[in-house]
Amino acid sequence: MGEIKVSPDYNWFRSTVPLKKIIVDDDDSKIWSLYDAGPRSIRCPLIFLPPVSGTADVFFRQILALTGWGYRVIALQYPVYWDHLEFCDGFRKLLDHLQLDKVHLFGASLGGFLAQKFAEYTHKSPRVHSLILCNAFSDTSIFNQTWTANSFWLMPAFMLKKIVLGNFSSGPVDPLMADAIDFMVDRLESLGQSELASRLTLNCQNSYVEPHKIRDIPVTIMDVFDQSALSTEAKEEMYKLYPNARRAHLKTGGNFPYLCRSAEVNLYVQIHLLQFHGTKYAAIDPSMVSAEELEVQKGNLSISQEEP
Repeated sequence: MGEIKVSPDYNWFRSTVPLKKIIVDDDDSKIWSLYDAGPRSIRCPLIFLPPVSGTADVFFRQILALTGWGYRVIALQYPVYWDHLEFCDGFRKLLDHLQLDKVHLFGASLGGFLAQKFAEYTHKSPRVHSLILCNAFSDTSIFNQTWTANSFWLMPAFMLKKIVLGNFSSGPVDPLMADAIDFMVDRLESLGQSELASRLTLNCQNSYVEPHKIRDIPVTIMDVFDQSALSTEAKEEMYKLYPNARRAHLKTGGNFPYLCRSAEVNLYVQIHLLQFHGTKYAAIDPSMVSAEELEVQKGNLSISQEEP
C-alpha cells in the first residue's frame, strides 16, 4: 500500500516545492518547516495547519491545485511547543519573519484548534482574516485526556503513536481513504518523541476557544458525515460557537478529507476565499481570476451551501 507516497503528484510536489526551515525563537531547536508556494506578491496567503499526526506535506494536493489557480499557499509543521500561548507567540513571530500582516488559516483537527487560539490571541491587533476549520474542535476536554496531558512528555514514542493511531478509523473504508490513512501513518512515523508529545499536549491540555474574541472573522466549518475522530457533540458545539459560519459538508472523507477528497476540499477552499477577491486580503493573484471562473464557482457555491 502507501500509494500516495509513490504517486506522480506527490513526487512532482516534492521535486518542485522546496521545504524551508525557519527559526524565530531564541531557542534554536524550535524549527518551523514550511512549503511556501504561489505568487510572492500576495500579502494575505492561505496557511495550512496540520493535525497531530501531520507534517506540512499532508496538504500537497491543496498546494498543487490552489497554486495552479493563482493562490499563494503556505503549509507548515510546528516546532516543539508545550502550551498554547507559546505556540501563538511563536506563530506570530513566524508571520513577522515572513512579513505577513494578515493571513487566512485552514486548520485540520489540532490545526483548527490552534488556528482559533491564534485568532483569539491576536484579537486586539488581528492577524487572522478568515478561518477554514476542518474536522476541528473548540474545547480540548472532548478528548477526556486533560488529566494525562502533563505526562505525554514522559511517554516513549511508540506509546504516543499508539494513542494517535487509536483515533484513526478502523472500520472498512474505500481505497482512497485507505491510501490517505497509510500516508498519515507514514507521516506519523517520521515524527520524533518530543514532536508527538508536544502536539498531544497541545491537543489535550485543558483549554477552550473564547468565541467573543473572534466573532467578526469569516469562518467556514468543514466536516464529514462518515466516521472521524470527532464526536457529533464536538461538531454541534462548533456550529453553536459560529452560528454565522458557512458549512462545507462532505458525505465521506474520514479524518483526512484533504487527502482522499481533495477535489471537494479544494473547491470549498476556493468558495471560502472567493469573498475576498478584489480586496487587499485576496489570497489569489488578481490577474488569475477570470469572470468565467468566478461564475463557475458561484454556481458551485449555491449547491454546496445547502444544509444536509
